[in-house]
Amino acid sequence: MKPTILSSLLFLCLAAGVASAQDTDNRFMREFTENFDASRPQYLNTSGSALRYYCGVESLTEKGTGVMLMRISPKDPAGAGRGPEITTSKSTHFGTYSARIRVPDVKRAQPNVGVVVGYFTYRFTRGFGLSEIDFEWLIADPTLIYIGTWTSDPQNVGNLQRVGRTINLAKGQILYTNYRSYHDGNRNHNFDKNDDAALTPRTIDPIDGYNASKQFYVYGFDWYPDRLTWWIEHPETKEKIILWDYRGTTPNFSGIPQSPTTYMLNYWHTNNWPVDTNSRSIEAPKYPYFLEVDWMKYEPYDDINIKWRQDNNF
Repeated sequence: MKPTILSSLLFLCLAAGVASAQDTDNRFMREFTENFDASRPQYLNTSGSALRYYCGVESLTEKGTGVMLMRISPKDPAGAGRGPEITTSKSTHFGTYSARIRVPDVKRAQPNVGVVVGYFTYRFTRGFGLSEIDFEWLIADPTLIYIGTWTSDPQNVGNLQRVGRTINLAKGQILYTNYRSYHDGNRNHNFDKNDDAALTPRTIDPIDGYNASKQFYVYGFDWYPDRLTWWIEHPETKEKIILWDYRGTTPNFSGIPQSPTTYMLNYWHTNNWPVDTNSRSIEAPKYPYFLEVDWMKYEPYDDINIKWRQDNNF
């Protein structure tokens, strides 16, 4: 059947609509999935010695899965960014971020180790302040997940604010959901117990046997200008389990980052942040423990991002 003039016009309009939704600004990453299949990542940059990273190798714990191994060294000094770190070379912005990760199992080797795995976005932009969204694991207790976001006052970018939630996913227990502001001496504050926008969901079903070091899990977050949703994919049902659907506010300024950022993953020693369940877990790593990353993905919300840049003359 030959296409009619009307159907041809409709096709052209639809095609134009698809094209207009694509972000062609070369300062920003397009949609990608980094599978770590090659000897070097395709979309992410590594920092420091090549001996920290092994790409395109078979998983140490899941036969047949190709991964990137990140190696922490006992010689690494304490502090974020002082260990292995990967990052996009260009900015990312509103969108869906996801990754399949397995943290090291250190229970027998060093139960009091102070090591952090961070899966996150981060950028400090002049005029907009800090933009950071996190998943973090303190590997001394891999049943806990730390999620949250850092922002700063656009009028005074030194005034930082943390909005966060900590979850024992093996028990389905929300340890706390709070915010911390430098405006008032860096004290922690619980949200109003009636604030559904800040506390949804109020309960989380446990994932039987959840332990971030025992198998790979898919983690992700959806970032909108007025909403942040952290989630995990159930390893058996593949259902997306919402860990926190944050649409709240704080007394000082919005707790949701607005400006473009950079997509990152790092692995580092902390000597002053013990996991909630073990106050002694700040030891330097005694061995070169390996973190395994199967893949990382970014799916930008092009229409929202383009509009934000237009509205903010970015």
